[in-house]
Amino acid sequence: MPEQKKVIVIGAGWAGLGATSHLAQQDYEVTLLEAAPYPGGLVAGWKTTGGRSVEGGIHGFWYPYSNIFSKVKELGLEPFTRFTRSSQYSPAGLEVESPIFQDETRLPTPLGTFVYTKFQRLPLSDRLSALPLLYSVIDFDNSHEAWQRYDKITARELFRQYGVSERLYKEAFEPMLLVGLFAPGEQCSAAAALGMLYYFILAHQPDFDVVWCRGTVGEQIFKPWIAAIAKAGGKVLTNKRVSDIVVDETGKATGVQCGDEFFAADAVISSVSITGMKKIVASSKTLNNYAQFRDLSNLKGIDVLATRLWFDRKIEIPLPSNACFGFDATTGWTFFDLNDLHDEYHDEPNTVIEADFYHANQLLPMSDEQIIEKVHRDVTTCLPAFGAAKVVDSSVIRVKEGVTHFFPGSYQHLLSADTEIPNLYMSGDWIITRHGSWSQEKAYVTGLEAANLVVEKFGMGSKANIIPIEPDEPHIQVARNINQTIRDWTKFLPSFW
Repeated sequence: MPEQKKVIVIGAGWAGLGATSHLAQQDYEVTLLEAAPYPGGLVAGWKTTGGRSVEGGIHGFWYPYSNIFSKVKELGLEPFTRFTRSSQYSPAGLEVESPIFQDETRLPTPLGTFVYTKFQRLPLSDRLSALPLLYSVIDFDNSHEAWQRYDKITARELFRQYGVSERLYKEAFEPMLLVGLFAPGEQCSAAAALGMLYYFILAHQPDFDVVWCRGTVGEQIFKPWIAAIAKAGGKVLTNKRVSDIVVDETGKATGVQCGDEFFAADAVISSVSITGMKKIVASSKTLNNYAQFRDLSNLKGIDVLATRLWFDRKIEIPLPSNACFGFDATTGWTFFDLNDLHDEYHDEPNTVIEADFYHANQLLPMSDEQIIEKVHRDVTTCLPAFGAAKVVDSSVIRVKEGVTHFFPGSYQHLLSADTEIPNLYMSGDWIITRHGSWSQEKAYVTGLEAANLVVEKFGMGSKANIIPIEPDEPHIQVARNINQTIRDWTKFLPSFW
């Protein structure tokens, strides 16, 4: 029998658990190191000292999350709610209501999104101003060349260039960016905006449909998943903050350092956030020798604020998930009816909500009391019934640079799964992949891709089966083929840039 290979995985989120799970099943000696006291970090959630469940933001699971849904089914779990409808609010009140798109007659993309979404105030003339933007959706095919074309401009510039009306941008597109890429359009890469909007909304009519975890992800998914990893022979160790990736004189990684503790490895997979990776590089004695790791200092994250409020009475909330815009100039936020979504609050006599703020840098310095007052005031603006209610308990979680910022020009500094260190692999939602997915699904997919590179390197075990995203609809495929043909011909023309 060949010698069992040791693999160290850093970071116990979707990417790290995905890589660890598959390699353990392929009989690798794999150890997953997590800096936090609990696997999954902020995504997973935890219990307060008072026994209440909290998490660093509610995470939805969208219709095209085929790989995550497949894994959850493989684990024999049923952690998700039904597909839910959503709404959107501004200080003026209700703005948009979305149906469950898969229940509607399927129309060629993007007609279903256009026809079935119920705008309360946005005029048809403004909505029609988005039609020219469809060319950029067709032109952006997630290729390296497409990313290079569109990453250098802002999403705001893109929408203005294609004639999107100011009102449509302010009341539709920018709110999507604030809760999808977590930043206002003038701070978002146009390439990332197109990729995110296409994957979640425009590619196929049902793509915007979403389910939610019926509790924290940690309890509902990660805890049984980790038990399955242990059963397969893998190890998951918490409170292990990696300070360095050790590289020998030949340029090969020999393991990782956690303070005074060393973990030897034949291969290393990093599955941490960009913020976490920058910290490792900053403390490393070896990674600073590589330009691709030094260049990570050009990347950054976005601040997130997650709050949970318990009220003294029951309040009628029309829909369980709600996005909000216009309350702060550069901040988007969402609020959720946890009595509807989470099992532990189904029978709660009073209302419990989660309100999460993205690009919340100006809110983090506020005191907990000021934050709770703001949340109460804002949610009352959306639903006046909250005005008479009192907050009886609350939780505030500040996450400095908690999510990836895909700003204009960031693509050139993002890393691929394989690196200049031949046995060091990268995964996470900020890693370049041609799969086409985003957010949690992308993180999980890149974890599997990194595991497959390990399998390929050592020639041991089978590669993970990664489900591709649903193919483009026929009319989109035809349009993209024509567009690519025209681009191929124009390569022979002189370029002035």
